[in-house]
Formats: sequence, C-alpha cells, structure tokens
Amino acid sequence: MPRKKVVTLQVIADQLGVTVHTVSKALRGLPGMSESTRREICQTARQLGYLTKAQTAGLSAEQIPWVGAGKPRRFAMLMAADQSFYHMQVQGLQQRMNELGHVLSAMVLPNHFTSEKEVMEWLERSGVLYMDGLFTPPALPYWIEAILLRLPLPKVMINYPPDSAEADSVIWDVQHAVHQSVNALYDYGHRRILFIGDIHDQRGFRLRWEAFQAACARLKLPIDPAAHMTEVTVPQAERLERLRSKLLSGDYTAVLCRNNEDVNLLLEVLHLLGLSVPDSISLITTDHDSHPLYPGISRPILLIREAAERAAELMLRRIANPRLPFEHVRLAGTFFWGETVKSASSGLNRAQR
Repeated sequence: MPRKKVVTLQVIADQLGVTVHTVSKALRGLPGMSESTRREICQTARQLGYLTKAQTAGLSAEQIPWVGAGKPRRFAMLMAADQSFYHMQVQGLQQRMNELGHVLSAMVLPNHFTSEKEVMEWLERSGVLYMDGLFTPPALPYWIEAILLRLPLPKVMINYPPDSAEADSVIWDVQHAVHQSVNALYDYGHRRILFIGDIHDQRGFRLRWEAFQAACARLKLPIDPAAHMTEVTVPQAERLERLRSKLLSGDYTAVLCRNNEDVNLLLEVLHLLGLSVPDSISLITTDHDSHPLYPGISRPILLIREAAERAAELMLRRIANPRLPFEHVRLAGTFFWGETVKSASSGLNRAQR
C-alpha cells in the first residue's frame, strides 16, 4: 500500500504560494496578515488534514473527535429570528465546526406554531430530526425549547439550562457581568444605582436581576425591588413618566440597563430633562453590543461567539463520550471601561433638578 502523504507546513505553503512562516503565524493566530489570508490558510490546513501540536493535544485532552478525512457530521442550530445576535453564535459554531471538519445548518424557526404537532412536522420536513446533533440558543419560546430538549438527539444549549435539562450547556456569564458592572459603579462612589429592564421574558434577564440584588447585598447597598423598573408590560408613556420621576427625585446617581432598548428609554427621558450621560448620571449596559449613540458605552464583555465555539466542542465531546455527565459551562469576560461612568460626585445635583 502506498504511504499516506504527511501534511506539513511546507505542503500547505506550497499549495497556497505563501511562506512557511506565514502559514505558521496564521495557524497560531498571530497578527501580520489579512483575515482573508488567515481564513484561506486555516481552511486549506483543515482540508488537507493538518493539525498543530496544540490542536492535537487539546482535542485529545478534551476527548473531542476530529473528522480528518472521514465523513463529516451534520448539525443544526435553530434561531428564533434572523438577527445579528444569532449570527454571532452561528459564526462561532461554523468556524469551530469547519476547523474540525463538520457541517452546521442554521435555521430560523417559523413564528406561527401553535401546537407540538406542528413543531414536530416542521422538524421532520426541515431534516432536523435526522441531524447528528442540535444547538438551541437563547430566546426560543419556552414551550418550543421544551419540545427540542425531548428530542432523541445530542443537544447543547447555548443558554442557561432550565431545571433538570438533560443536555450540555454553555453560556456567557451574565451574572458575573452584572457583578462586574455593580463593582465598577461602586468603585466610582455610586451607592444609589437604578436597575432598568424587564426581567420576566427570558432566563438570562431574570438572572441579571438576581445577580444585581446579590451584588447590592454583598456591597451592603440598599435594595428595594419596588424601587426599580423591572415590570413585565407597562405602556410606554407610563414607563417614561415613572423613569422621569425617579431621575428627578435625586435618589439615583447611576443606572444599570438590561440592554440597549432600556438605554434608549433612559436617553429619551434624559433628553426631555435636558440632562446627559455621564455628566448627569452614569450608565452601564449589559447588552452585548455598544450603543449607536455611545460607541464607548461602559459594559461587561459578553463572550457570545466564544460560547458558540465552546458549544461545538461540547457537542463533539458528547457524541464521542455519551456516558459522561452533562456539563454546564459559563464563560466570564472582561469589563470595558468606556466613557459613560463618572464619579458619583459629578452626577445629577439639586441645581440641575
């Protein structure tokens, strides 16, 4: 039998017409080239079956199979909508799956389902029931998520798992992010922090609120749930008036917003009052994106794409080791010190009110 050709850095370099040094830098993630060149090198290396020593050691330690020249597996990720929030997760999954030689299909769930029968019929028509595994991200309707978790497929949730969920999970740690945010405001002298955001429609939002209460208790800050804006559904005009009253009361020097929708509410009220961030009040958001009006908004960094990459590894580890206990992973990021936090002494004063 002819010997299989050994794939080296030189083989990859010769095929692409670049230097061995360039190939080495690309595969190690070092700077010094365009992203298109890096992608082409990584894709060629994967197609040829090349793995760095670090990749081989990492896959072996994690018991994660790499397809090599074998048959790739097919996976699905079901999204609630076609939004950038999901695209970040899809990109992370696709990059990691491509590196390991597998295929991901991203699908948007129709929003007209009214019964489990309709969901199951769609899953069969779309081929999800015949995939090798399924990824479920946040913001899926709870009743549909429950159906997906009962499917006889390997599953990884890119979300906080519900109680007793029989699936692996990985998520960016919003509780850690909230503690970071409260710590940041506390370090700048803020002791009166207002929380804004509906906490009832998603597990991650509820956990943000629970973490906010825990952070306040840890720092011995007063916490009265009724004093914050966590209502489920209130007419916009009423929300605006409530927030206006809270800001004019002088009870708060800083605001922690659940996401950028809540930032928009705050900015609208501040505009009506002739006030601004951070001169009048400090602001932090726990959204994954910066705000269009405040690209330098202070916020914890949520590792959304990185969580998706880890989810791909968990899926392949589960398939290779089906008897392992379920694993729930939380990824904690750093804090971005932007331009929307000042010391408490520079906040809204009686003259401004």
